Amino acid sequence: MSADNTGVDTDKPVKEDTWDIVKTVLIALLITLVFRTFLFQPFTIPSASMEPNLYEGDYIVVSKWNYGYSKHSIQFSPPVFEGRIFAKQAERGDIVVFKLPRDNKTDYIKRVIGVPGDKVQMRNGQLFLNDEVVPLIDQGPVLEKYGNAYATIQQESLNGKNHQIQDLRNDTQGDNTEAFIVPENHYFVMGDNRDDSADSRFPVYADGVGFVPAENLEGKASMILLSWNRGASLWKPWTWLDLRWDRFFKSLH
Repeated sequence: MSADNTGVDTDKPVKEDTWDIVKTVLIALLITLVFRTFLFQPFTIPSASMEPNLYEGDYIVVSKWNYGYSKHSIQFSPPVFEGRIFAKQAERGDIVVFKLPRDNKTDYIKRVIGVPGDKVQMRNGQLFLNDEVVPLIDQGPVLEKYGNAYATIQQESLNGKNHQIQDLRNDTQGDNTEAFIVPENHYFVMGDNRDDSADSRFPVYADGVGFVPAENLEGKASMILLSWNRGASLWKPWTWLDLRWDRFFKSLH
């Protein structure tokens, strides 16, 4: 302890100030943890597997309450409990973020195609659900940005809701598959960029996704908050002006 010439402890105010700073930081971290666990969490899209709806560089918001909560709702997935609390089934057509089943660490984003009990199959590039063809409407070609080939944009309908998918090539491995029966408490997911997506059509041993356990769902993608062109990043200030303004605050479905 130190004192000035009046005999007053001068260390005490310093200690109190330090503790106030520590408390403020701890409270801020706790609020952030609660917000990210129970309400919303941001994610950056790292690949082209969800084109034409999500592009590499999109910064999205995921709502966390739609399907209830599991250990994967919490940062770093601590083994605090098994299963889901306040569980609610995802719907066909939902865009979901989940932990990759083969490592339970990597974040993936895909669209829910099949729910428990569904039969899912691809035949000649056409999706069949419970032996019924899923309606498709061609919307014309667009210039495929990774080469000189043209991709076809199609409108697909699931649960009475429409979304776009992208078809790059014919007769790829994912265009013709076996019939998959979705197990209880699992989902069948696919990327909207059907010829450039590792998803439930491919088994885990082939670097695919396989069926996704319900416990692995982290939340539902709800909105594109911001969007940067390829190579730009929130962590690279010199690229901040390289923005896709037309994608800001775009609702997802």
